[in-house]
Amino acid sequence: MGHSQSEKAASHDRVLRIAARKIREEGVSRPNIAELMKEAGLTHGGFYKHFASRDDLIVQAAAVALAEGSAKMEKAAWKNKQEPRAGLIDSYLGKQHRDAPGTGCALVSLGGAAGRADAKFKSAYDHQVRAYLELLAGLEDHPDSEEARSNATLTLSAMVGAILMARAVDDPELSDELLTTVAAQLNQHRSRPPAEQSE
Repeated sequence: MGHSQSEKAASHDRVLRIAARKIREEGVSRPNIAELMKEAGLTHGGFYKHFASRDDLIVQAAAVALAEGSAKMEKAAWKNKQEPRAGLIDSYLGKQHRDAPGTGCALVSLGGAAGRADAKFKSAYDHQVRAYLELLAGLEDHPDSEEARSNATLTLSAMVGAILMARAVDDPELSDELLTTVAAQLNQHRSRPPAEQSE
């Protein structure tokens, strides 16, 4: 790759990462092209060298925002080597995650937009939901069981919902309660061995 091409790729990546943070913080309708390009150290006029349209940028930024979550989730899980599932739950439902939407899980901040978006956006969201379900099922005591998949679905849905509500409510005490209560309940709920399921 030539020098100018590598610079263009680096600039493209920089704009995408800034946009990925902005859409998690402010929603997909808010980011202004001129502001994004300025923050990336580029001119407004250079936008169309990188993206076909604003919609193109938003779809690409959403894919970046969603994909960034996988590595963070795995890292969070293995902070607690004895109980990786609990490590992931406690990290995800922590105040630090709640208070940092710009770097947090995009399933929370982009869920509403994905429901109304085009096929590419929906596909990126779908891919990330499936990746998280696979990761969570893999942390269960019996990862290949139907119970593990069911538990992963419950866990992911509860975590995403708890963060969404904890960010949305006005009362700080209620916000904390949502996080701690859901974390405690999920940590008590584990998949059972297949033999126990059929008893």
